[in-house]
Amino acid sequence: MVAQLTGTADRYLGVYLESSFTFKCSLDVHKAKFYKAFNCIFGKIKRIASEEVIFALIKSKCLPILYFMRLRHINSAMKHSLQFALNRALFKIFGALSKDTYKDICKYFGIMPMGEQISAR
Repeated sequence: MVAQLTGTADRYLGVYLESSFTFKCSLDVHKAKFYKAFNCIFGKIKRIASEEVIFALIKSKCLPILYFMRLRHINSAMKHSLQFALNRALFKIFGALSKDTYKDICKYFGIMPMGEQISAR
């Protein structure tokens, strides 16, 4: 199943490496797991729970899936791809908003942007 999702990526120590002339990781598997975890949580609680409860569950169950990267060589495209996954989850909760509004929501609920979170690790 992994080969279908990622093409020519091989798993090594929990990271899916793609064949390339430079170091390149595949994020497809981890993003799919993030979406699956988020949809499972959000599908069950939808509008019943408050935003604080939803974000507490996202922070404890979903975001660790995206914070898997303990690598030093992460380019900006990978960071933007992970941030996009988080923004799609926020879009599902709050609807269409601007990028600055998504940043403010994350700041309010204590979620650092993906680039800062990965750099902090």
